[in-house]
Amino acid sequence: MPMGTTSDLRPGAVINFNGELHVVLESEHRTPGNLRAFYQVKMRNMKTGRLSEYRFRSGESIEFVHVERKDYQYLYRDGNNFFFMDTETYEQIPLDLELVGNAVNFLTENMEVQISFVDGQPIGVELPPHVNLRVVQTEPGVRGDTATNVLKPAVLESGVTIQVPIFVNEGDLIRVDTRTGEYVERVKES
Repeated sequence: MPMGTTSDLRPGAVINFNGELHVVLESEHRTPGNLRAFYQVKMRNMKTGRLSEYRFRSGESIEFVHVERKDYQYLYRDGNNFFFMDTETYEQIPLDLELVGNAVNFLTENMEVQISFVDGQPIGVELPPHVNLRVVQTEPGVRGDTATNVLKPAVLESGVTIQVPIFVNEGDLIRVDTRTGEYVERVKES
């Protein structure tokens, strides 16, 4: 695997850190007064999805990993296996629940996703930053109640429960941030 230094750390780069793959989200070079310079790096573990921050000494060697990303379409779930189809070759591959990770909360049939591969082995599923999902169950909103800071639970078509403003009703199509799992806005249907 290619080696690099801290100056090569960029958002989106994948590194082998403590024996696990991490994607770099932010990298900031800091030089505090008369102390040694360092890089403050925010990264996400690709297996667990856990966020972490670490300080690398300036010039420290880092093992970078070449990740290949391919477009796939989510087809269906069978037990703990999720089936995806390559959008170019129509080849289907199953991924287990552990590889799909938190993406399981927002997957719906026919959704376009990217699957990351290292040395031909799938290592994770990447969703688009925002997805539109239909609300299938929630308490009805009260007419005229338009407060935006009051939230209530809502079950989405993917099966996940998130907090939404009280004016959102069953059947509404809403946009959800897949990175945080938070409500973004109600989507107008034409």
